[in-house]
Amino acid sequence: MATTPKILFGFHAVGVRIKTAPASIIEVYFDNSRRDARMRQFIERAKDAGVRLIEADGLRLAKLAGSHGHQGVAARVEAVPQARSLDDLLDQLNEPPLLLVLDGVTDPHNLGACLRVADGAGAHAVIAPKDHAAGINATVAKVASGAADTMPYFMVTNLARTLGELQERSIWCIGTSDDAPKTIYQVDLKSPVALVLGAEGEGMRQLTRKRCDELVGIPMRGAVESLNVSVASGVCLYEALRQRGG
Repeated sequence: MATTPKILFGFHAVGVRIKTAPASIIEVYFDNSRRDARMRQFIERAKDAGVRLIEADGLRLAKLAGSHGHQGVAARVEAVPQARSLDDLLDQLNEPPLLLVLDGVTDPHNLGACLRVADGAGAHAVIAPKDHAAGINATVAKVASGAADTMPYFMVTNLARTLGELQERSIWCIGTSDDAPKTIYQVDLKSPVALVLGAEGEGMRQLTRKRCDELVGIPMRGAVESLNVSVASGVCLYEALRQRGG
């Protein structure tokens, strides 16, 4: 069954798609009144990749993107095939899994930033519950700076059950909590691991928390009590990357 084309916007999101999957791009719209070096370089890369370019004014771009934050660039693209399921992805891995689990992250900007940091740290997938999470939309894709295409994002029906299935695969589920007895720096993240983070403020739901094998905290030395979930994800994922040899 044919999938509906989607819209990407912003230099990063469209640029990453041109770099990684130019054949999936139907057309790229650009603001011809913008003549700066960044736009010239972008158009040059698009032409080199054989992408169809269409001139458009700011109003048309804003309508396409559903946002005025398009930077003068938008694209209609076909979906890029990814692993069909979490099980398929885990079966294909030849290294210890590193997963990011988000419980209750409903803000598209936070989700986009989490996908970006997960991609940067080399995580294998991001997992979220269908009923307490943001889906992938144009805002998420823009904030993710291309990572919405490259980072597998699985929305599952029952998060607690999915954590149980990960544990059956010997993947250690480590939740983050302000009142945890250990810090993220005191646990082994070299083995198969899923890092579980809740939304800022509310944290993980109680059932999710109970499902975790272990709880850890991020040291907070100043006046603020917590970090934004995307920042906390970055702290945890990059500590895993450091432990795994960078």
